[in-house]
Amino acid sequence: MTSLARRRRALPSFGLRPRTLAGRYARTAYLFLIPAILFFAIFFYLPIGNVVATSVRTGPQADQWAGLANYGQALADPAVRHSFLVTAVFAVAVVIGSIVLGLVLALAIDQPLRGRVVFRVLLLVPYLTSVAIVGLLWRNILDPELGVLNRVLVAAGLPGQQWLNTAPLLTIAAVTLWQSVGYTMVLFLAGLQGIPETYHEAAKIDGADSWRRFWRITLPLLAPTTLFVSVMAVISGLQAFGQAYIITNGGPGDATDLSVFHIFNVAFRARDLGYSSAQSVLLLVVIVAFTLVQLRAGRRGEVTY
Repeated sequence: MTSLARRRRALPSFGLRPRTLAGRYARTAYLFLIPAILFFAIFFYLPIGNVVATSVRTGPQADQWAGLANYGQALADPAVRHSFLVTAVFAVAVVIGSIVLGLVLALAIDQPLRGRVVFRVLLLVPYLTSVAIVGLLWRNILDPELGVLNRVLVAAGLPGQQWLNTAPLLTIAAVTLWQSVGYTMVLFLAGLQGIPETYHEAAKIDGADSWRRFWRITLPLLAPTTLFVSVMAVISGLQAFGQAYIITNGGPGDATDLSVFHIFNVAFRARDLGYSSAQSVLLLVVIVAFTLVQLRAGRRGEVTY
């Protein structure tokens, strides 16, 4: 047995066998990560590479070389600039609303109220609902002729409103907030419960009122949560599609022509896959740039006590 063990030790490892304990742990971790890496490579990175390859081609089948012509056309296209401007306004409204409403709801539910668990569940249900279902629901509610909301207004002696014609972009932004604010509330609630109570007790001893404790303790320590919420809201706002597609169909006119909805029309209605792929790549670059700027600015604003 001793000679057999010595022979095994004498066999070359060809650099595949880690010599340290940390190396063994790292190898085990990478082995567990292989399924996730393969999943992202197949369903995320390969499609992104395919879109980039298609963006430099033109024609109905994207089989003709175009180089960077599609990118130049997209940068000079007034319709593309308009759709991005509409998307930017939509994203700003969603980001501000998500942070403000989510924080207000989290502060309210963090109080020792009876039935607060039920309120958490009720606020989180819209987030767990499909975008298609939410869009159909609110399209029927806001219908000027048969909508429930206008019927309530008429029954109360008030005139009905053309919700999807007067302010369509703000309307779909409000619907998006209604669906996502529960998730934002849960994130802020987790951040609030992670703040040590000793900080507030020390501030009370020093004579700080509730408003000053909020501005000096709660809000600064919620900076990481606020950063995460803002990053996720910007990404989801710039990628919004279902709201415009289901509720307004991009209208009236092009008032709700969001970027992804515009790309969808170029790809599947105009049948220009190369041009739509170039717009998709440009949108990806914008999202990555905004995310990096937010992360860098957020790290500078972190506070520790």
